[in-house]
Amino acid sequence: MSRAFTREEDSENAIAGIGERPISQHRNLVTERGLAMIDQELEGLRDELGKAERRADRERIALVSRDLRYWTARRESAELSVPEPGSDVVRFGMGVTLEGDDGKKVHWKIVGEDEADPSKGSISHVSPMAVALFGKKLGDIASVNGKEWEITKLSDKAES
Repeated sequence: MSRAFTREEDSENAIAGIGERPISQHRNLVTERGLAMIDQELEGLRDELGKAERRADRERIALVSRDLRYWTARRESAELSVPEPGSDVVRFGMGVTLEGDDGKKVHWKIVGEDEADPSKGSISHVSPMAVALFGKKLGDIASVNGKEWEITKLSDKAES
């Protein structure tokens, strides 16, 4: 096949030896903070692309272009979801405090896939823990990987 029939972005990716970033097949639920994070990422990447183009850095252009395609797709599919104030069941966007059999307490914020950071206390809505918690109430038990956790507190906002 003639090179005339290849897409320019395919050629850019070949230069850097990179593939596309995989996009989740799950609904792209986001909190207000998550939506702002996507917008900030897009703005930064657009700036970075301009710099790379001015330097004629083809590899950097390819990398930034790939990331721009990913974040543009994520922005287009983003579904803002805000928990109902005063909800008594676990939903997306809420904070949940749990106590394990051993008395250890943990607090998770249930957020979108792109904003999840377990090291900072936030988990993706598609994680096994979040899936086990959805629809449960204060005092209910959630089982994950053979361990049981009691829900001891709910908060309306993921940022809590």
